[in-house]
Amino acid sequence: MRILGIDPGSKATGYGVVDRVDGRVVHVAHGTLRPPPSAPLAERLARLCRDVAEVVAAHGPDVASVEQVFVAANPRSALVLGQARGAVLAALGEAGLRVQEYSTTAVKQALTGSGAADKRQVQRMVRSALSLERTPGSDAADALALAICHASAGRLAELGVRSRGGSRGAARRSWDVRRAR
Repeated sequence: MRILGIDPGSKATGYGVVDRVDGRVVHVAHGTLRPPPSAPLAERLARLCRDVAEVVAAHGPDVASVEQVFVAANPRSALVLGQARGAVLAALGEAGLRVQEYSTTAVKQALTGSGAADKRQVQRMVRSALSLERTPGSDAADALALAICHASAGRLAELGVRSRGGSRGAARRSWDVRRAR
């Protein structure tokens, strides 16, 4: 199974692609999409949508794993992040991909054992889990962490392991964009 993780952002959107093969998670690709910062918002969002579509076309994922929306302290920042996230979801929907959402806390918990891990800890764990020669940038590392989290959750689901209620069970939400049309 090929999994595309995406960490949406208005200035930088990280992506990471992994394969789950025989219970192992194998690195395929990662990077950061950066629309031109001086372009108007509509152009940046259109560019982000096109760039995500290109990543999907280049790597052919079976599923996408995206960070859930969180409430930011600044309403304007939250609105712009939501718009970037919408552009990402539109590209994934156009590609017909199933989208799985995870909270930041659930991803950190799955990868590091602590929902309060900082960015450096996530980067180190991603590098270690995927045996990368270099530590990926924070946006790409977050996207790879999302993909790894989904690979782990998918493997547990295949084994019949279920989450036990509470916030961990509620931390993941799945929907199929093909049915929404």
